[in-house]
Amino acid sequence: MADDDTAFPPGDGPTSGISVSLTAGTLQAIRERVGKRGVSAYLEKAAQRQIERDNLDELIADFDKTHGPADPEAVAAKRAKLTGGTSSGAGAAA
Repeated sequence: MADDDTAFPPGDGPTSGISVSLTAGTLQAIRERVGKRGVSAYLEKAAQRQIERDNLDELIADFDKTHGPADPEAVAAKRAKLTGGTSSGAGAAA
């Protein structure tokens, strides 16, 4: 087990065993995707993605606090440019 004072970025460092509780349906869905022996790796990747999303949410909140929220129409236009779609619809606030 790693020294508690050692800082590792997500996805790095030695592994540690923990106990987690999942609903039966969630565990079944995971096992159907990756098999019984792939559950830990699947949960590791899911946790890493969640940490990335949390960090991004914090960055967006900091940006919005400093500069104000993004213009929904401008966001929709940029999304359309990136995805090749139209600027109306997805991403525009109602």
